[in-house]
Amino acid sequence: MPVDQLEPLLADPAMQDALAVLLDRSDGGTEELEWTDVSDALSSEQWGRLIEQEVLVSSGAGFTLADPERVREKLAARDEDGSLDRADIETERWSSLDKAAGAFALALFAGYWSPRLRDVVASVESVVLGPLTDSLPFHIVILVLAVVTGLYSTVLQSRLTDHEKLEQYRRRLSEFQERKRAATERGDDAALERMQDQQQAIVRDQIAMFKLQFRPTVWVMLLTIPVFLWLRWKVNGGHLGADETGLVVPIAGAVSWQESLVGPMPTWIVWYFLASMASRQLIRKTLDCWTERSR
Repeated sequence: MPVDQLEPLLADPAMQDALAVLLDRSDGGTEELEWTDVSDALSSEQWGRLIEQEVLVSSGAGFTLADPERVREKLAARDEDGSLDRADIETERWSSLDKAAGAFALALFAGYWSPRLRDVVASVESVVLGPLTDSLPFHIVILVLAVVTGLYSTVLQSRLTDHEKLEQYRRRLSEFQERKRAATERGDDAALERMQDQQQAIVRDQIAMFKLQFRPTVWVMLLTIPVFLWLRWKVNGGHLGADETGLVVPIAGAVSWQESLVGPMPTWIVWYFLASMASRQLIRKTLDCWTERSR
């Protein structure tokens, strides 16, 4: 077997498991194998590729591993690393500014239960939003705020998320799950035992992926939470004008802002979420089109 033939095969998780099956069912490479001996665990494409790459060589009525000792050493070395194919991915680290933003967002989140904190946040925001509420109907104010928060969150998620690194984590987790599923289906207890040793590394990957995804969310909350607190203060605190009673919606007709519209959710929350989701979809499509044209 040529020296450089084994490494490309080991880079494929499916071929790693195939080699492990061949090593196991050939009693460490000492016995001949035929296609029927491994057809329940290997695909015909894998079998043919192993013959083509001279990992399996003809021997009498069947085939044997060309260099079983080398295959065993390579598989063992990769198992000791915690995975049969683990490329190093630099762990995402939060800066001091990220941690401060997270702590401040949690403090703002307490405003949902603390009327005093909500009043403080809302009074500060009213200085900025006062001219807007004086010149526009309340349902348009909600729409404007939904568009602004939608733009802010979409841009931040795009700029602060390392999509390449996130895709690496997802690919690695997907490959592990696929290998585990395949080993379970063929009843390969040895492969499942090897994967059990890799479980701790997979858990670390999941935690790292969560941190990677949650970082932009922290910064998004710095704007969305105060906006939401201000809207709640405006509606529930009786700070709307006399003519700002509610909204006319299809089927339900005229409903007040505090009236439940979808389940327990009042009208103002439903209107905000609908406007926010629609604006985010439109903003994402616009940004995608702009990105493609700039390439």
